[in-house]
Amino acid sequence: MNPIELSQQQFEQHFGYHASHTVFAPGRVNIIGEHTDYNDGFVMPCAIDYGMAVSFTPREDSIWRVYAIDIQETDAFDLKKPIPQSEDKWKNYVRGVVKFMQEKHPEFIHGADLAMTSNVPMSSGLSSSAALEIAIGQTCQCLGKLDISLTDIALIGQKAENLFVGANCGNMDQLTSALGQKDHFIMIDCRSLAITPTPVPQGYAIAIINSNVKHDLVTGEYNSRRQECEQAAQFFGVKALRDVSLEQFNAQGEALKAESELAYKRAKHVVTENQRVLDAVTALKAGDMVKLGELMAQSHDSMRDDFEITIPEIDYLVELAQVAIGKNGGARMTGGGFGGCVVCLVPNEKVDQLKTLIAENYQKQTGIAETFYLCTASDGVHVI
Repeated sequence: MNPIELSQQQFEQHFGYHASHTVFAPGRVNIIGEHTDYNDGFVMPCAIDYGMAVSFTPREDSIWRVYAIDIQETDAFDLKKPIPQSEDKWKNYVRGVVKFMQEKHPEFIHGADLAMTSNVPMSSGLSSSAALEIAIGQTCQCLGKLDISLTDIALIGQKAENLFVGANCGNMDQLTSALGQKDHFIMIDCRSLAITPTPVPQGYAIAIINSNVKHDLVTGEYNSRRQECEQAAQFFGVKALRDVSLEQFNAQGEALKAESELAYKRAKHVVTENQRVLDAVTALKAGDMVKLGELMAQSHDSMRDDFEITIPEIDYLVELAQVAIGKNGGARMTGGGFGGCVVCLVPNEKVDQLKTLIAENYQKQTGIAETFYLCTASDGVHVI
């Protein structure tokens, strides 16, 4: 059963009556541009056809009753009272979005019963948390008939994750879940928030291979990577690493290296990765899949060697995928790192070959079974 049908069915079972509305917000996969978003840089993700469904009905009062179907847990809080943080992490995604929505729209005190479910694999780097935040943001918009843009909903989702949950993420995941476009990658300028849609090349599939090594950005090393990037930006005297050109980095990099080798390596990844995103848009528009594959490979190597966020299981998956795909297309780690998924752009005729090669080797080598997904670039959040 898909998440939309499941949320509607479970809503009725849990609350004893029909849900009046359902919102669906997609997860995302990032084709290229990793850890550049919080450096005001460039990214090129797409929304995927896996996501979070929230079925809900307005209440007469200001109480939210939330049923998390997948873990069979509930939460309740009152929108007319201060919304506290919970010791249960999942509750903070919901509460945080509502709290910051109220900060922007103090008139929002509309109660609701909600049931929610997701088919985005948790802790896999496919933005299950952003899908939840955007679905809740859109639910607030519907309940209060709020005059708020999808971009603002995305920024509220990011704020909730940064300040209420405690993960210092950038804005890519939320913007993609809110603003994704069917059959397109969206290149996002994470400073201006401008979006350049680029069609997914015809004859190619987006394959995601989950290493099934879970990551957790709150307890992981994500926040320390961000601090190292800020340290590098400070060295160059700029607001963010987005403002450092390749020429400037090459000219002053050694001096940064003498001060902090870690900051140097992190900056090297971000500065070169920003350029790779711009080059990837050019390659896609020209239909140059060989060049795109090279850029994806360089991106992975940079995440492994300079940003140091890959793990042996992920490196091995990328190696296998690159063998199966050949030169037309590519593979790289996607997401925050330290586990999670590999994304592949693979010619349709090589999908089975890719799946077989991974199935025959990955578990044998690592002792872990992978999960293989084929997905399509999809629209952002919508009300059913």
